[in-house]
Amino acid sequence: MDAREAIAQLQAGMETSIVGQRELIRQMIIGLLGNGHLLLESLPGLAKTRAVKSMAKHLDTQMRRIQFTPDLLPSDITGTEVLHQQGGQNIFQFQPGPIFGNVILADEINRAPAKVQSALLEAMEERQITVAGTTHAMPDLFIVMATQNPIEQEGTYPLPEAQLDRFLMKVLVDYPDKESEISVLDLVRSEEVPAGVGGPSAPVVKIAPEHVFEARKQIHAIHVAPAIKQYVIGIIDATRHPAAYDKDLATLIQIGSSPRGGIALDRTARVNAWLEGRDHVTPDDVRATAHAVLRHRLILSYDAGAEGIEADTVIDTILERVAVPA
Repeated sequence: MDAREAIAQLQAGMETSIVGQRELIRQMIIGLLGNGHLLLESLPGLAKTRAVKSMAKHLDTQMRRIQFTPDLLPSDITGTEVLHQQGGQNIFQFQPGPIFGNVILADEINRAPAKVQSALLEAMEERQITVAGTTHAMPDLFIVMATQNPIEQEGTYPLPEAQLDRFLMKVLVDYPDKESEISVLDLVRSEEVPAGVGGPSAPVVKIAPEHVFEARKQIHAIHVAPAIKQYVIGIIDATRHPAAYDKDLATLIQIGSSPRGGIALDRTARVNAWLEGRDHVTPDDVRATAHAVLRHRLILSYDAGAEGIEADTVIDTILERVAVPA
């Protein structure tokens, strides 16, 4: 199969085990093809962890899960130097931590203090870690998918802005509709049947990493017209100078997006165009990913918080005010 068929098969495989969350699955695939990390946020029980496990199950890769807790140490993530005896001599050897995998599930990332959260920064941004003065490279296919609960504040540590900016997208996971939830009941019930009972189960087809790399090459070649580039930068500029676009908008934004926001918006728009089967980016591709790319890169003002206005509402206004190229 070619890269497009492989990614379609990956999406279809995930949809068999994740019901009612098609948008979540698509955003995860955009993150995978965009070679970026994702922050998944929702209430408990909405299939965040299950979705990450499902993606890893259908990829011919190694998944590692890190359960973040308040007593976690940075070395518990990165690994550490361990003393060994070899040939009658004491030597230190590096023992890799769970960060050395392909799909990394950082579960409840906001439950660990900042020192532990920052242990991910070098790995996420530089694709390497340094322990005892020695640098160790991450695998070629490396993606961090972190989860967090937005309402539980006791015993949690909000992510620093510098770390939030390292995530390509922040994906909000909502409740499934009633019809999908009925299908969830049937799916869970079918999984309670012991293996081998009722006939052999269908084998899981794993997608080779080479298909992902080939898809990324094709996405890199997607054409972005100068007008689309101006549109992307116009959206980013509106987050930094909102008064030039809307007086009311200026009272809602305290700090706008960094240049990483524009880079991420360009990259995810190209991925969306590729998934739609186009060889060029349209304004619809930019708007399709704008919320996930920008919602964690905006710091809203006190007035916005007092009025209960969320980042997605501000982004809606920005998309209405920035001129769309013809």
